[in-house]
Formats: sequence, C-alpha cells, structure tokens
Amino acid sequence: MYESAFEKKICNFIKSLGGKAYKWVSPGNSGVPDRIAVLPGGKIIFIEVKRPGLSDGLSVRQKKVIADLEKLGCTVWRVSDMEELKLKMKEGGIE
Repeated sequence: MYESAFEKKICNFIKSLGGKAYKWVSPGNSGVPDRIAVLPGGKIIFIEVKRPGLSDGLSVRQKKVIADLEKLGCTVWRVSDMEELKLKMKEGGIE
C-alpha cells in the first residue's frame, strides 16, 4: 500500500471518531509530521505516516522535529498500519 493511500485511511478513521485530520505543510520547516489529528475533547496528535514494512523510515530531520515537539509536551505518533494506530489510540485513552 502506498503511503498516500494509508494516509487517506487514517483521515477517514479520524473523521469516523468525530475528529479532523489536517495535512501539515510548513514551508521552510522540513520534517514536520504528515497530519495533525484534532479529536473530540481537544486531544491533538501529530501523526507521521509511513508505509507498511519500513523498519523506521524517519529522516534525521524528522527525528529532530519529533523530538522537539515531544519536548514541548506534544503527542507524536509514527504509524505504519491501522492496527498500530488503533492500539496507540487505545493506550492513549481515545476510543
């Protein structure tokens, strides 16, 4: 499955929960996560989407941006399949 097709599945799933999944494009700031999921109750999650089968797939810049966001107290998930996303949501108290 291509990353773009998987990203669309994520967006549809977030929408089914009553949330929004915005594409994050930040000119001049490479390495930002692909999506910002805004869920009911004000929960915000940054999601880096990787196609299934990649062991890590994060660039040095992406790792830095993710670390910076996490230092600010943000939730950032790297996901490569729907089961992983659903598990992270369950662990985060989002159902």
